[in-house]
Amino acid sequence: MRLRTEQLSCVRGGRSLFRDLSFELAAGEALAVTGPNGAGKTSLLRIIAGLLSPAGGRVALEDGGLPLNESCHFVSHYDGVKGALTVMENLSFFCALLGGATDGKRSVAPAAALSRLGLGALGELPAYVLSAGQKRRLALSKLLAAPRPIWLLDEPTAALDVTGKEVLLGMIGEHRARGGMVVVATHLDLELEDAREIFISNGRAV
Repeated sequence: MRLRTEQLSCVRGGRSLFRDLSFELAAGEALAVTGPNGAGKTSLLRIIAGLLSPAGGRVALEDGGLPLNESCHFVSHYDGVKGALTVMENLSFFCALLGGATDGKRSVAPAAALSRLGLGALGELPAYVLSAGQKRRLALSKLLAAPRPIWLLDEPTAALDVTGKEVLLGMIGEHRARGGMVVVATHLDLELEDAREIFISNGRAV
């Protein structure tokens, strides 16, 4: 399995965010996308996920067995948590929406996914009582409960404490060890082992 972008360009609101961006990722590899606010990091993830059309170029998944959009897990910097639902209901809804595993891996039960993220005792609470960090953990639990081979993570450590960051890094390491790919848009050094890096600024990606 290989993720490939070729001469990718993005224009939003009449402004060129980046152009001629090309890279390849193979199974087990990670890419960190860095750059200032508004540079186009989130837009790149959305293009890969099929949520945004590029202004030019192409992105494709080779030998993946499924369409690219069905192979991606996009975790936005917006947590997407519904406060009126319980923690468990939120995760169960996303599992039903995403349809379970598509990468040949067995899904982790929702309760086990919540426990891994430190939310095991909070499953029956309404999500509106969660702190910002706990809402981020709930959003990340979807990665385990509905597996996909490609993780697209937008500022995944936002609001996480030290323990939460350690759990996330462990999840990423395990995902890569199973052949998964990870693309992370971040302002922080996540210390991803052997990760490649793209810096986007002033319409260019290097």
